[in-house]
Amino acid sequence: MTVEMASLKGIWRHEFALYKRYWRSQSFASMAEPTFFLLAFGYGFGSMVAVVGDYRYLEFVATGVVGTAALFTSAFPGMINGYVRRVFQHTYDAVLAAPVDVHELVTGEALWIAAKSSVYACAPVVIAMLFGLDPSPGMVLIPAIVFVTALGFGLFGLWTSAVVPSINSLDYVITGVLTPLFLVAGTFFPVDALPTWAQKVALANPLYHCVELVRHAVFGLRPLEDLGHLAVLAGFAAAMWVIAVRMMRRRLIH
Repeated sequence: MTVEMASLKGIWRHEFALYKRYWRSQSFASMAEPTFFLLAFGYGFGSMVAVVGDYRYLEFVATGVVGTAALFTSAFPGMINGYVRRVFQHTYDAVLAAPVDVHELVTGEALWIAAKSSVYACAPVVIAMLFGLDPSPGMVLIPAIVFVTALGFGLFGLWTSAVVPSINSLDYVITGVLTPLFLVAGTFFPVDALPTWAQKVALANPLYHCVELVRHAVFGLRPLEDLGHLAVLAGFAAAMWVIAVRMMRRRLIH
């Protein structure tokens, strides 16, 4: 399946037109929430746990919360906006009335979500720099790391929006899937401190690989290990694209 650039441009123009109307509230929520996590855990637990491994606890949490921000700013818009636009607003029906195919619609939506997340998720690192985190050249890689991560979770959200029978059913996904991924990702405590079975779960968690990549980008890259993390994230995004396109096509093409 080929993706026409004209179709993607049309979808992005539509998204940007909407974004201009609500960018203030969305930007505040997307950047403030992970910042609150950083301040609460970094200074709350940080007052009791000064160091984790080779990192100050504030620095450990700051780099971990980037992954949390990537998750929240991608999966939630994919799920909620995807469901509302498909079921209540029938936006997707209108888009498909133009020369746009389902796979182009899904791709355009997911790329937009990932692009926004790659900006919003940098907020915790910027805040941490104000509190003593030393800047490093590898920090320029953080938006790209978040983009790949958010692409996968945005597609996961779109797929989920096409699976659930009602918008209230998304609570099962948030509580039963996203919350465990968020907790077992090495964000607030090192994964190697967990039981063996939980460590295995973490290795299958894309968010864990995002967090590891961000930490390495900030504190020192490990090329071979990081290529493995990147491969997991890219594979996750590719798998989610195939599944999301298939399910959305089933829901939208009658």
